Amino acid sequence: MDTRSPGRPSLPLLVLGAGRDLHTERGVECPGDLPAPSDPDLVARATAAKAALGDQVFVLGHHYQRDEVIAFADVTGDSFKLAQQAAARPEAPWIVFCGVHFMAESADILTSPDQTVILPDLAAGCSMADMATAAQVEDCWDDLIDAGVAEATIPVSYMNSSAAIKAFTGRHGGTICTSSNARTALEWAFAQTGGVEGSGKILFLPDQHLGRNTAVRELGLSLDDCVVYDPHRPMGGLTRDQLKNARMILWRGHCSVHGRFTTEAVQAARRDIPGVKVIVHPECRYEVCELADHIGSTEQIIKTVAAAPAGTSWVVGTELNLVKRLATMFPEQSISFLEKNVCYCSTMNRIDLPHLVWALESLVEGRVVNPIHVDPEVAHWARVALDQMLALPGPTHKD
Repeated sequence: MDTRSPGRPSLPLLVLGAGRDLHTERGVECPGDLPAPSDPDLVARATAAKAALGDQVFVLGHHYQRDEVIAFADVTGDSFKLAQQAAARPEAPWIVFCGVHFMAESADILTSPDQTVILPDLAAGCSMADMATAAQVEDCWDDLIDAGVAEATIPVSYMNSSAAIKAFTGRHGGTICTSSNARTALEWAFAQTGGVEGSGKILFLPDQHLGRNTAVRELGLSLDDCVVYDPHRPMGGLTRDQLKNARMILWRGHCSVHGRFTTEAVQAARRDIPGVKVIVHPECRYEVCELADHIGSTEQIIKTVAAAPAGTSWVVGTELNLVKRLATMFPEQSISFLEKNVCYCSTMNRIDLPHLVWALESLVEGRVVNPIHVDPEVAHWARVALDQMLALPGPTHKD
């Protein structure tokens, strides 16, 4: 398996073994490749079912989905963009979200009561979102109260979080952010407690890397201003003094794909590919981002590569389905996956063509399968946090 263009230097992709160490970011079991494409009969069935439903169904496809699913999406994009697109189609009673659970929750929160959001496979979760449960975050807040710092702390939660965590954020006067507007969100949160130079704090959930990269690389805080709260340890593994002295209290969470990229992979790319540009997602570790030429959200990665001159070479640190798609979309460039050990987003890829066909054909038969309904109280407070994000300055709010 290889994403390189013929005749150009690139990086080979090697199948990763099944060994795992769940205490490390490289410990998630990681298949080397996807299953073979589905039977062509499934393509015909999906085409027929979608045609039969017409404007009654609106299919959303996240950038990390496999190509055979993307082929049936009415809109592709990042999670928040897709949720907004669903809300902008009130005439479609059924929204089929080819993504993961927290994305479908956001779509349910933003769409009208007359619309139903469907997730083709309920097992399509997100390892990062699952690293912060509502009970754990409430316990964390109790620890901040005990340490005497809760009143000076504003929660900021990444879009890649459950509706329950978004609701916690709304109840405590915080905001949601995406990887594109994280800096703006942090600046807003610090302004509520005296500004970046003041004494206020941010509890950043659930991705420690996005929080650290934004605070240190974009706002000028130091690594010493950041502490990591581990929900599996008493007081998060921190002392009261550490909590009092910190400016950024980072949740111990990470993306199981982006957390795998290493400094060694960046160094190998620069050694093996003359003139290569390295672009990575801000969910990557701080030391990886420090070595990259560009850092950006999924949409920003696509735009940067699309605008690059023909003949340029890129290694891209994000989900492999997208990297392979970019290599196909821009054959005049050499585009490679940053890490030689392949890691697809295994939960995202649970949304396969058989599940999509099942969801669509069920609708044709008058059955709604796997509807996503967020509890009204949770949805209310999550919407408060989302609305606060939409009120932040800036023209876009992308993942």
